[in-house]
Amino acid sequence: MFDSHVAVLLEHAVSLVNTLTDGEARGRPYAVPRGADLPRAVEDAVSDTEGSLPRTIDAPQAEYLAATARAMRRVFQAMHDGELDVAATTVNGLLQDSGARPRLDRAPDPGRDGGGTTWQLHFHGPDDSFAAGHSAGCATALALAVGGSLAGRLGVCHADRCDRVYVDTSRNAARQFCSTACQNRTKAAAFRARKGGGSG
Repeated sequence: MFDSHVAVLLEHAVSLVNTLTDGEARGRPYAVPRGADLPRAVEDAVSDTEGSLPRTIDAPQAEYLAATARAMRRVFQAMHDGELDVAATTVNGLLQDSGARPRLDRAPDPGRDGGGTTWQLHFHGPDDSFAAGHSAGCATALALAVGGSLAGRLGVCHADRCDRVYVDTSRNAARQFCSTACQNRTKAAAFRARKGGGSG
């Protein structure tokens, strides 16, 4: 399906949207961490990123990524609603705002005996901040999804009182929930409804 690097960037997009946008999560209201907690929340959301970007996340960079996350949420919601034009226009805005452009950079090669490096495709400039570079990468990954045959793999949770997003990497494109918790919650509610309807 997705190239491994693109798949990682899409998962980072999901993590940023789910961490940095208000709404509902797993049946409860969700509010974005504010003030001094925001940079820490960003750090947690993208803790497994590779090291081609400087890793200083201060308040302005956290706010930048929060704005990126709000725009990315619009992409996921537009795909969920079948509004491909809205998704594409939003992605184009993200690409422009972040200054995304392809570039080959040296990166560690874990598959090589004794270490070594290889060339890896990145979507940001060598001197970009973490926020701008990470926004560029996520925007490009969303562009590849929205502009390709896997656009339908971007989703918003179908569970009641949850609007967290996900990327469907299942073989049969059958995913509907952001998490197993929401899937189980929905199944339990359907079971209770059937049981209640049958006893009347």
